[in-house]
Amino acid sequence: MKRNHTMMQFFEWHVAADGNHWKRLAEKASELKAMGIDSVWVPPVTKAVSPQDNGYGVYDLYDLGEFDQKGGIGTKYGNKEELVEAIAECQKNGIAVYVDLVMNHKAGADEKEVFQVIEVDPNNRTKEISAPFEIEGWTKFTFPGRGDQYSSFKWNHNHFNGTDFDAKSDHSGVFRLVGENKSWNENVDDEFGNYDYLMFANIDYRHPEVKQEMLEWGKWLVDTLQCSGYRLDAIKHINHEFIKEFAAEMTRKRGEDFYIVGEFWKSDLETCREFLNTVDFQIDLFDVALHYKLHAASMAGKSFNLTQIFNDTLVQTHPTHAVTFVDNHDSQPHEALESWVEDWFKQSAYALTLLRRDGYPVVFYGDYYGIGGPSPVEGKQSAIDPLLYARVNKAYGEQEDYFDHPNTIGWVRRGVEEIERSGCAVVISNGDNGEKRMFAGKQRAGETWIDFTHNRGEETVVIGEDGWAVFPVNGGSVSVWGLADPVQEEAPVPAKEPEIPKQA
Repeated sequence: MKRNHTMMQFFEWHVAADGNHWKRLAEKASELKAMGIDSVWVPPVTKAVSPQDNGYGVYDLYDLGEFDQKGGIGTKYGNKEELVEAIAECQKNGIAVYVDLVMNHKAGADEKEVFQVIEVDPNNRTKEISAPFEIEGWTKFTFPGRGDQYSSFKWNHNHFNGTDFDAKSDHSGVFRLVGENKSWNENVDDEFGNYDYLMFANIDYRHPEVKQEMLEWGKWLVDTLQCSGYRLDAIKHINHEFIKEFAAEMTRKRGEDFYIVGEFWKSDLETCREFLNTVDFQIDLFDVALHYKLHAASMAGKSFNLTQIFNDTLVQTHPTHAVTFVDNHDSQPHEALESWVEDWFKQSAYALTLLRRDGYPVVFYGDYYGIGGPSPVEGKQSAIDPLLYARVNKAYGEQEDYFDHPNTIGWVRRGVEEIERSGCAVVISNGDNGEKRMFAGKQRAGETWIDFTHNRGEETVVIGEDGWAVFPVNGGSVSVWGLADPVQEEAPVPAKEPEIPKQA
């Protein structure tokens, strides 16, 4: 029987711009596998506007840290050779690598061009606020450092439908290009009237040359890196029909096992459902709705009704297409979509993603190893490790929920014969000390279970003759009960009591 799969997002916004991140990944590959991670999502691997850029200000898709462009040969994370070596080292350790693709826009053009645009209202991109006029825009990409190696395609203003800066007047705005077949794409999110435009020079997926080039690049990249999948950035801004075509082409190229997950940052389930239908369910989506539920619960304290935590989430309605996460590089403090899950609830939030039957959970690098930058956050490895251990060794089999109290919920995983000593009982409280009477199974009668989180110290629970037991939990905390493994017979040390906010 295959063990549970777990992904790690192997970066946070403030990873050191020292060019050593690919080396860090290679060095940690065996450690990641040992702790239960069997796939990693890595940041954009392509050359950006500077060696300090995280990769989302993408410049040259064919430069993986190989050519002297934009201030250096390597990217923020290292050079091409180190990247290829890191992927190979991961695969040697049984870890799949998913590469982050930025296909919505391009930045750092090599030359300006003169063309006509119409300025639109940033809050309603369907509303024109000017007549057509001429601007000087940064839209010509010639890649002088790379030349024609790998691709001779050169980008110009005809390949974009929007930009944000007029160099002639030194004026910023949202400018839609004027010309034949130039308009916002309709197959995108309808926020701000039409959310085709996000930033920089916006790629026009109505242009046949653009579509062909991006499909060829996607196939070139997977051949070059031999990666196992892609994470697609900002897909609510990209022609959904192109995403469907791209996913189909990559699957044809690499086979059905090639994995694709998309960042479709919407908490509205109906919109997510429509998108999944449009792309024929060829990709998974991050469960943004669940992330916001976890954030809300962490802010509200005991006033949040835990029995509702999975209501209106993707993992509830589309469990086989939901990638669950607690936080990521965009939701971390001071970033674009800041919605940080508070520390006191972080371990409980990870229990809600890692120890459930449904969803493909992600552990965030910033949660595990810590966050740098102006407001450092300490890593929570000691809180997450026991949950990873339980996911790999315990969280299997039939799942029965006991979501019958607003402040104390629990569930049982009954275990499977193929994994010895598997099965667990999870209890979460966002209020006072609590307990949950749950059925572990008659075959468990007389077993002594320990708390793998260490939060209850030396306390044990003995399963009754009828298969039932009362499983306790500290206030504002989580406990994961299960049959001790031989290496875990010693009693753990109790954790510090968390501070719970009284209200939202």
